[in-house]
Amino acid sequence: MSWLLALPFLVPILTALATFPARGRKRLCGAISVFGCTLLLGVTFIILYLVETGGTRAAQMGDWAAPFGITLVADRLSAIMLLISGIVGLCVSVFSLSDIRKYRVKLGFHSFFQLLLAGVCGSFITGDLFNLYVWFEVMLIASFALLVLGGDRIQLDGGIKYVALNLVSTLLMLTSIGMTYGLTGTLNMAQLHVSLATVDNPTAVSALAVLFICAFGIKAAIFPLFFWLPASYHAPPVTVTAVFAGLLTKVGVYALIRTFTLIFPSELEFPHTILLGTALLTMLTGVLGAAAHYEFRKILAFHIISQIGFLVLGLALDTPLALAGAIFYTIHNIVAKTNLFLISGTAKRLTGSYELSQIGGLYRASPLLSVFFFIAAFSLAGFPPLSGFWAKLLLLKASLDLDAYWVVAVALITGALTLFSMSKIWAEAFLKDHPKDYCQSLKNIPQQERYQRLLPVALLALITLVLGLAPGPFIEYSLAAAGELLNPSDYIEAVLEMETQYAGNH
Repeated sequence: MSWLLALPFLVPILTALATFPARGRKRLCGAISVFGCTLLLGVTFIILYLVETGGTRAAQMGDWAAPFGITLVADRLSAIMLLISGIVGLCVSVFSLSDIRKYRVKLGFHSFFQLLLAGVCGSFITGDLFNLYVWFEVMLIASFALLVLGGDRIQLDGGIKYVALNLVSTLLMLTSIGMTYGLTGTLNMAQLHVSLATVDNPTAVSALAVLFICAFGIKAAIFPLFFWLPASYHAPPVTVTAVFAGLLTKVGVYALIRTFTLIFPSELEFPHTILLGTALLTMLTGVLGAAAHYEFRKILAFHIISQIGFLVLGLALDTPLALAGAIFYTIHNIVAKTNLFLISGTAKRLTGSYELSQIGGLYRASPLLSVFFFIAAFSLAGFPPLSGFWAKLLLLKASLDLDAYWVVAVALITGALTLFSMSKIWAEAFLKDHPKDYCQSLKNIPQQERYQRLLPVALLALITLVLGLAPGPFIEYSLAAAGELLNPSDYIEAVLEMETQYAGNH
C-alpha cells in the first residue's frame, strides 16, 4: 500500500523529469505530459476504489511508525480530491497542446505543470503538517514559475504580487507549525487530534487556530486576504489560469477543513466565528467584484473568491450536512470553474479578446461551445437542476436547520449576483453580435486544435451534467466523507495502528 499512496505525487514528479529533456520537441513533450496525467488519473481512481471498499488507508514511509515517520493517508475526502485533481490534470494537459506556444514548452511549461500537480496531490495525501508545508512550497515554486514563464510585463507584475502574499502565508504557516510542535511535541495530524485535546490552555489553542486560518486563508483567498488572486490570475495563458482556478485555492480550503475537523476542537467558538464571518464577507466581496468587471477572465477570477466563501461556510457551520455541502460544492466547483476558464480561452481564440465590449457572436458562430458555457456558467450560478443547485441547496438546508436566516439571505443575494454576472457574459460574448464582425466558428480552426480544445471542455461539461442530473450517489459520498471528518476514529486508527478512544472533537 505504501507505494500506491505515494504514486499520486511520484507519477507527476517522474513525468516532470521525463518532459524536461524533451522540452525542445513540443509534440513529444505534450504527449509525455498527457500520458503522465492519464496514469495519474488511473492511480487516483484505484485509491478511491480501495478507500470506498476498504475504508481509510494509511502508509508509513520507510517503515517509521507514526508519529515519528512520514505518513500518507487516504480517506474519503483525500481520495475524491485526488480523483478530481487527476481529471483536471488530464483535461488541462490536453487543452495545453493547442494553447501553449512552443517557446513556453521550451522554457519547461510541462515540467512545472507536473510539479504543480505533484504539490497538489502531495497536499491531499500527506498526514502531517510539516509535509503539508513542504507540498505547499512545491506548489508555490511551480505556480510562480508558470505565472512568469515567458517574461511578459503583465506576468511579472502579477507574479510578484502572487509570490509576495504567498510568502507571508509561508511565514505564518511556519510560525503556526512551530507553535503546534511546541505545544504538543508532534506534527502528525492523527497524533495532534489526541495530543491537542490534552493541552489545558484554550487561549493558546485558539490563537494557534487563528494563525492557521490566516496561513491557509491566504492560500484559499478568503476575505480580506484574496487581493493577490484577481491581480495575478488574468496574467498567464488560460491553460495555467484554468488549473490555478480549479485546484490551487481548493488546496487551501482542504487544509482548513482538515485542520478544523481533525486537529482543533469544535468547542473553540472564536475561530469558528472568524470562519463564519470571513465566509460571508468572501461570498459578498467576490461576487460584487465579478458584477463590477467586464473582462471575461477577471469576472471568473472574482467568482473563484465568491465560491470559496461557500466552501468555508460549510466548514464554519460545522454540521454533517453543512460539511457534506462543502465537499459536494468543492467537487462541483473544481469541475465547473476549470471548464469556464478553458472556454474563455477558446472564446478569446475565436473572437480576439477577453474584453466583453470587444467580443460577441459566439452563439451564432459556435453553438456547441455556447452549450458547454451555458452548462458550466449556470451550474456555477446554482440554476436547477445543474450541480451548483444541489451544492447550494445542501448549504441552505444546513443553515435553515441552525435557524441562521441571515446566512441564507447572504447566500441567496450572492447567488442572484452570480447569476447576474454570468448572464452578463452570456449576453455580451454569446448573444450580441461581434462589434467588428470578427468572430470565427470552431469549424474554421484546424481539426487537431479543435479536438484538443473541445474534448476537455466536453468531458468537464459532461461531469457537471452527471453531478446535476444524478446527484444522489455524490451527495451520499459527501455525507459519508463528512461523517468521517466529524468522527475521525477510523483515520486515527489507520495512522496510529491502534484502537483509540475518540477524543471528542465533535
